[in-house]
Amino acid sequence: MNMQRATPYLGIVAALFFSACAVVLFNTAMVVYPSVNAPTIASSTPSIVPVRIVPSAPLPNFGSKSGAPGSSSVSETPIPKAAQPVSASASLVSPGNGGLDASATALRGALVNIVCYVPEGSPLHSISGSGVIIDPKGIILTNAHVAQYFLLADRGVSCVIRSGSPAADSYDATLIYISPLWLHTNADVLTQAAPSGTGQYDFALLAITGSATESPLPAQFPSLPLAQVPPVAGTPVVIASYGAQFLETNQIQSALFPTIVFGSVKEVYTFGTNTIDVLALGGSAAAQEGSSGGGIADASGSLVGTITTSTVSGSTDTRSLGAITASYIRGEYASETGRALDILLSEPTTTAVTDFVPKIPTLESIITAQLP
Repeated sequence: MNMQRATPYLGIVAALFFSACAVVLFNTAMVVYPSVNAPTIASSTPSIVPVRIVPSAPLPNFGSKSGAPGSSSVSETPIPKAAQPVSASASLVSPGNGGLDASATALRGALVNIVCYVPEGSPLHSISGSGVIIDPKGIILTNAHVAQYFLLADRGVSCVIRSGSPAADSYDATLIYISPLWLHTNADVLTQAAPSGTGQYDFALLAITGSATESPLPAQFPSLPLAQVPPVAGTPVVIASYGAQFLETNQIQSALFPTIVFGSVKEVYTFGTNTIDVLALGGSAAAQEGSSGGGIADASGSLVGTITTSTVSGSTDTRSLGAITASYIRGEYASETGRALDILLSEPTTTAVTDFVPKIPTLESIITAQLP
């Protein structure tokens, strides 16, 4: 079954205009502004939107010379129908349009690159993905399909958190939450050639626990607060990720720069009735492998979504980039755990890590049962 376009709020056909159309350097990060005439938000029903899960950039196995990093021979697969049009009865307020430059600066500071290496001879492949620090203590929001690699430490998989321009090894991190529903629903993703999905349940949280260098950890990490209210269609946003699809292995390891893109929310979707759970962001430089877990921020400086799905062939401006909203993540976390996400974020990092450790063997067994 196919995803259908959400009806624009109150049926108004809106057009978004941006005066900036030049490419701007952002401390060696790629910054892309939309064209003067942004796509009009139409009211007609769209055709099937193909979206592929796991757009984290594949790397050859650690120590292996085989494989082409960032390349993909995977064909795109239409997503199963899990998101529906948002009801016009939803009570929604659009945020202001100013402040995106400041949000871009804050988002870039909170953005991290997550690289996980698998041992030589493993049936898996090493990956490069993205994440965003959402708490000054060093809590990282990323995708479940990236964070699941943290469950495979006893299979020789090692992960490191990188930051900066270019990305460099910075921190060690530990998994403190991954959606069990995502693991159960996608237990065989690691063995699929072309997994597809809608982004439902695709979120996880990591805690920075140590330094990967000789420098001590900062007293506070640059971070973006997780939004309470989702954006509506037409909202200007800034998108940031460590996209790596077009890079060779040595470039990913030593010359991977963040990409910052200014754009807008093109469409909104729901997994339920009238909540905004999924953002369609159109095509941009962020629509590439490695952007998994990248952030979407609004003009208020809040993180309103995290990248989960993207088409990965053709020019980036013609692709489809999707994100789940922060409000959806908050609601789903509360539904799965019985407590608010803010409670977890208020705990000391050591408490969150200690409480999660006993759950790891059970969660690991969900995906290792599918591995050779």
